[in-house]
Amino acid sequence: MTKHSSIKTPASLLERASDLYGFGDALRGGAPISAEAPMPATVVPTAAIPTGPKILRSDEGVETSPTKSAPAATASSSALPLVTPAYSTRSNHPQQAMRSAQIDREHLRLGNFIDPEGPVTGLAEEFRIVKRQLLLAARGGKGFDAVEYGERILVCSAYPNEGKTFCAVNLALSMASEKDNRVLLVDADFAKPSVLTTFGIADGPGFMDALADPGSDAENFVIETDIPGLSVLPAGAQTNQDTEYLAASRSAEIIDQLTRNDPSRIIIFDSSPALAASPASVLALHVGQCVVVVNADVTTDTALRDALTLLSGCEHVQLLLNRAKFSPTGRKFGNYYGYGA
Repeated sequence: MTKHSSIKTPASLLERASDLYGFGDALRGGAPISAEAPMPATVVPTAAIPTGPKILRSDEGVETSPTKSAPAATASSSALPLVTPAYSTRSNHPQQAMRSAQIDREHLRLGNFIDPEGPVTGLAEEFRIVKRQLLLAARGGKGFDAVEYGERILVCSAYPNEGKTFCAVNLALSMASEKDNRVLLVDADFAKPSVLTTFGIADGPGFMDALADPGSDAENFVIETDIPGLSVLPAGAQTNQDTEYLAASRSAEIIDQLTRNDPSRIIIFDSSPALAASPASVLALHVGQCVVVVNADVTTDTALRDALTLLSGCEHVQLLLNRAKFSPTGRKFGNYYGYGA
């Protein structure tokens, strides 16, 4: 929390999304969420032109990203060329080989993801604001104390197709550009993994394989990408006991190891939807921050209340408003850099 208690700061970018759903006080440690609390019938007004992921500024209303909406979950894998990971000696750990792979930049652009080498867009600027708040909680600074295990961030949603993978991937791409941090994006949606498909990387062993085999080292399954600072841990083999493996003591050991191996590492877990599968509720016990993606005009307050109850194992939960369709200010990030919508 801030040490400058005499200064009243505006609600944060993510807290404004929480306030729209009436969860602001509860998510900031105030009054508990009440099932009988009145909720607005319409959270975000509808406009004629759909746009991309939307989040809220700390001092304004809903802000518009200048890109079109294209959730990663709906991307077609048939049109995507897969790159088979090759073994490489590039690694922070000299005695072990790390797989490496190239990310398909064209597929990122077609899916309206952040282009690591592309121009500064509204979407990139929006995620810069989001990551800054999460990094502040992870590392501390400017009068704020770091959140315990804040370097571990769980991204999920209440139901499928609300944009969780889209937001998790863009958040990872944005954080990877930081000079003092490295990012490990873990595909923890074991039933329907999509991170590797989004990047155009061929599937392989990953997180679940490490959980199931006590003799394995999860670090050996990490894929280092050609985007500086970004690596990926695949979901791995599918099993009907994913929740049981996550609940075992080895899960904590593996996550601790992934953090300990690289102190500069930020770990982002793209989990299954909280109300569609149970792994998210177990993963919430192992992270310091949880970002729940909210599909504007679609996600109901009842669904959010149920999801937040299941994610109560994490004390720091925030909402990220996605696919909002209007901007009261008319401002568009990216124009300042000379790039239009």
